[in-house]
Amino acid sequence: MRLNSIWLILILLAGAFSLLYLWFTLFPGRVSPETWQYFSADQVNLGRQYNKVLRLTFIGGFLIQAAFLLWLVFTGRAAALSRWSEQASGGSYAGSLLLFFLILWLLLLVLELPFTFFSGYVWQHQWGFSTQSLASWWADYAKGAGLGLALSAAGMAILFRVMGRWPGAWWLAGATLFSAWLVIQTYLWPVLISPLFNRFVPATDPAVRTLVQELSQKAGLPVDQVLVMDASRRTNRANAYFAGLGRTRQIVLYDTLLRDYPPDQVRAVVAHEMAHWRQGHIMRGLALGALGSFALWGLLFLTLRITVPLLYGRYPPGAWAVILLFFLLASFAGTPLQNYFSRGMEKEADRVAVMLTGDVEGAVRLQEDLAAKNLSDVAPAPFIQWFSYSHPPAMSRIELIRRAGGQ
Repeated sequence: MRLNSIWLILILLAGAFSLLYLWFTLFPGRVSPETWQYFSADQVNLGRQYNKVLRLTFIGGFLIQAAFLLWLVFTGRAAALSRWSEQASGGSYAGSLLLFFLILWLLLLVLELPFTFFSGYVWQHQWGFSTQSLASWWADYAKGAGLGLALSAAGMAILFRVMGRWPGAWWLAGATLFSAWLVIQTYLWPVLISPLFNRFVPATDPAVRTLVQELSQKAGLPVDQVLVMDASRRTNRANAYFAGLGRTRQIVLYDTLLRDYPPDQVRAVVAHEMAHWRQGHIMRGLALGALGSFALWGLLFLTLRITVPLLYGRYPPGAWAVILLFFLLASFAGTPLQNYFSRGMEKEADRVAVMLTGDVEGAVRLQEDLAAKNLSDVAPAPFIQWFSYSHPPAMSRIELIRRAGGQ
């Protein structure tokens, strides 16, 4: 299989971004003087130490998977495994697809597992963030892997069926189905899947319920339920989010948020999440995701057409490796663009949240406490911020909050 211009661009972009990511992870540069107004040298150094290893783990996992898939696709090993799958399945096209899929899924799982285990369990325990036992972590991992296997197998089967039925327009069907999946994931995942991993109970503290109702009235967003999630069984980190479908809205508060943060900071978190709904960020994000999906699937169509020859009018099982490689490289190279839009919405939510609460100092203290307790990197290198930050770093958020409050 020969490299074409699309593959060259994707590989060069991913390679350049990887090298820059590694460089600025190892050499983050100086800290701006404004940082010392809010954070001590110990906080800055601890945040950098904690995040440095996580970033190295992330980029290491990506490079290992990318190198393996590149080797598999461009040395002919994927084509050879595809032919073997067809022979082993007795010539059954569906059987060969499933066999090839399972083998590749297991290989990628084995490659990814050490990085996932280290970053999700070992490193989090070392820094006191994880509260999970080893058995609990493995149980969650098994549930997640099983769910991922079922969903990806179904996605693969549907995709190859669509490619065989509409050989000239399958990318339109793929983009449409993927966009529909984004909607399902956004609205139904918190309702149907999250309860498999956590327990949700109605908030019983009258002060919390009153706080939420007062903010919901200001925002013009009726809230049907205020739920508390047992996040403490896995982590000491705090968060909150909105969930719901249509006019039914729920706000979910981590029990760690209510346990570890004072009321004014809880109010700031709730106001920020309400601001996302009030400003239509959920729908805007879905629209941008759908638009990007059509562009990406169109590019995949062109790439696959010039990379993998059709066999009796159908794509061979080995095309699945090509598809995975394409999405791995394209999603990595497109990370800065996704995060650019995400940071814009987070900034807008911060501004609206200050308008809802009228409490600038509470919002600033929230950013200080979140950064300190979560060991955030409050002084990331500009490239790291541009490439991988879906939220603005703490200092940027503090400055924006003060400007929004007229300070």
